[in-house]
Amino acid sequence: MAPADWPADSRIARAPDRPTLVMLVHPHCPCSRASLAELDRIMTRVSGRLSAHVLFVLPSGVSEGWERGASWDSIARVPGVLVHVDDGGREAARFGAFTSGQTVLYDAHGQLRFSGGITPARGHEGDSAGADAVVAVVQGAAPAAPRTPVFGCSLVEESNA
Repeated sequence: MAPADWPADSRIARAPDRPTLVMLVHPHCPCSRASLAELDRIMTRVSGRLSAHVLFVLPSGVSEGWERGASWDSIARVPGVLVHVDDGGREAARFGAFTSGQTVLYDAHGQLRFSGGITPARGHEGDSAGADAVVAVVQGAAPAAPRTPVFGCSLVEESNA
């Protein structure tokens, strides 16, 4: 479960002037391609009013560069999204994420406003309660669904992807 307040020990910089979104992704999860595509759409909808970070979880014992691929390349091209490697899943643990595609959104004061998935189903793009919740928070409204299900591979077991 995501912490109610921004984790003080996170290495990710929270924006002090706008909401900050963090998405945790397994680099080889085919389901997460839809989550990344939805984040691209959200970034277009909110036009610069959201700080977004995508963290690709790098399990212990894999070779350098294992996390790089089509998913990394596609999201790295999205304006306003910063891409990071999460060595050993430390940040995923700080944000309480166990499933690829898990997205958390904190307001400018560091309070959790949304936690969940931003796709309507496993590997499916399109309208979803999660994406609508993120946009609502960025627009200054309360999300209709502050928690939604996450559809993706496990972040902690390499063999699941």
